Order: sequence, then C-alpha cells, then structure tokens
Amino acid sequence: MDMHPVSSTDIASIGYENGTLYISFRKGGTYAYFNVPQSVYAGLMSAGSHGKYFHAFIKGSYSYRKL
Repeated sequence: MDMHPVSSTDIASIGYENGTLYISFRKGGTYAYFNVPQSVYAGLMSAGSHGKYFHAFIKGSYSYRKL
C-alpha cells in the first residue's frame, strides 16, 4: 500500500487498500479507518481541503485503529 503525500496543514499522507483508509497526521500518528468506500477515498483525495473533508465525512463515521 502506497501512502501519497498531500498538501494539508493537518494531514501528511493518505493511502487506501482493500477498503481501509490510512491517514498519517502531522501531529498525531497514523490511523487505519475500516470499511471506507472507494468513493469516500476519491472524495478525500480530490477535496480542496483534505482536513475539512476528513472532519465532515470520515471522522466519527468509521471504526478506526491507531497504528
């Protein structure tokens, strides 16, 4: 699974594999979010603000684990 660097003040890089979304935060480690649809990953990658998209559509919506 490849992590892709993004231009964001909160998020350093994002990866996706087999329904699991991986997000590395600049100040808080890397987390795996489970059962995330491909469409949500695509929306996150194309969002004008990755942080705002994360807070609106991912945080609190999917189970996760800190890696």
